[in-house]
Amino acid sequence: MDRLFAKFANATSQAAGSPITFIICVLAVILWAIMGPVFDYSETWQLIINTGTTIVTFLMVFLIQNTQNRDSHALQTKLDELIRTSGAEDEFMGIENMTDAELEVLHKKCQREAEHSQRKLQRTHKEREARRSKSK
Repeated sequence: MDRLFAKFANATSQAAGSPITFIICVLAVILWAIMGPVFDYSETWQLIINTGTTIVTFLMVFLIQNTQNRDSHALQTKLDELIRTSGAEDEFMGIENMTDAELEVLHKKCQREAEHSQRKLQRTHKEREARRSKSK
């Protein structure tokens, strides 16, 4: 059942984001607007578009959220595998389960290390330029 729903949610999410779906929706709204004078802009005429869009929006929220959750989980798993098999710090594995405060501490650590690497790189560039200047 889970696999069937996952396939359905993926297919629906892909279809919902396609240009043809957008065109169909625009045409439906234009048709609805054209029918306004025919139905004398009645409450029923208004109710049709309101009810239709509400139902579609309500259902799409859950389908798209399911797809995003699955994509996020797959991406996180891939990142964890890259971390596990590379020389990266193992402390980054599973960080999606940390609290916001723990993530902020880790983020600040990464910022400090990035700044340190940047300073080191700048020193290397300056040293290289100095050597080039001396050799001229």
